[in-house]
Amino acid sequence: MPEQPTTPSARQTELLEAAYRYALAHGLADLSLRPLATAIGSSPRVLMFLFGTKDGLVKALLARARTDELELLDELRPPGGPLGLAPAVERVWTWLAAEEHRPLLRLWAEAYARSLVEPDGAWAGFARATVHDWLDVLAACQPPTERDSDEGATRRTLALAVLRGALLDLLATNDEPRTTTAVHQQLTLLGG
Repeated sequence: MPEQPTTPSARQTELLEAAYRYALAHGLADLSLRPLATAIGSSPRVLMFLFGTKDGLVKALLARARTDELELLDELRPPGGPLGLAPAVERVWTWLAAEEHRPLLRLWAEAYARSLVEPDGAWAGFARATVHDWLDVLAACQPPTERDSDEGATRRTLALAVLRGALLDLLATNDEPRTTTAVHQQLTLLGG
């Protein structure tokens, strides 16, 4: 296997972006290098050279998806101080419920589930890292006295569970009004 460059080449970046668009449209479950390479104007040999293995490519695609996820989460980190848990959950849900984000979220759900049933290889640690990413952002939205308490940890864990459950339900049914109503009811229980 060739040694991976520390800084990706322009061609590697270009092919990763094309492969990412392909994965958003087709998922990763049945990813085969030959159809992928044809669809993105490359060859399996070039993909193997640039990413080492199919698992290397999948890892790169998961890292690319995580970049999009982290961009959203960074927007929630208020520069002037904590936003509050309920307003943060409301902002996150608005983003999650938007139709244009469904391809990324389907890819996230697929990677999350695969990480749970295939804990080694390309999927290793994806679900755990996602949970920690989201909990860290929700914690940053809580006032310090709440954030640093056991109850604060429980509240953000509950908020994340509601968001994740509603998201999976939304992806399965496309019933945005029902899932949004459920999230808003939970926000009422969460309080400000």
